[in-house]
Order: sequence, then structure tokens, then C-alpha cells
Amino acid sequence: MALVTTQKKEIIESFKTHNQDTGSAQVQIALLTERINLLTDHFKNHKKDFHSRRGLLMLVGKRRRLLNYLKKKDIGTYQGLLDKLKLRK
Repeated sequence: MALVTTQKKEIIESFKTHNQDTGSAQVQIALLTERINLLTDHFKNHKKDFHSRRGLLMLVGKRRRLLNYLKKKDIGTYQGLLDKLKLRK
């Protein structure tokens, strides 16, 4: 259910903006998206797990705030990230 260190490293490598980058908005959004996808799969089998559902809603809200920040800061990066993560149509 949790992200494995190797998965995190792969995500960071594909979304980092510079060599030492581990915490930029793009990387954080990509990591949150992966965790959200894992939790969504979890709920297909565990429909009544309401405690984890609250955590999922908190993650979605955090990702939404980061996306709003990125949209205000750099619209081009925002659009590229949405396309790369396939978040909107």
C-alpha cells in the first residue's frame, strides 16, 4: 500500500527540475498522485475502510493546493505536468 523507496526514486528522477531536486511542487504532486492511485486500488477491495478514505481525501486536497500553487506560479509547467500525469482531459 505504501510507496517503495525504489518507486519513489523513479518518480523523483522523472519529475525533478534540477540535479538535487526532491521537494519541488512537481515532484510532490507526482508522489501524491502515485499514493492516491494506490489508495484508490485499495478501496476496490476494502469498500468500508473509512479511516483510510479520510487520508485519501486529505491527500487529494493537498495535491489540489499544490496544483493551484503551480498554476499561479508557472502555467506552462502546470499544463505539462497535467499531461504527463494524465490528470485532466
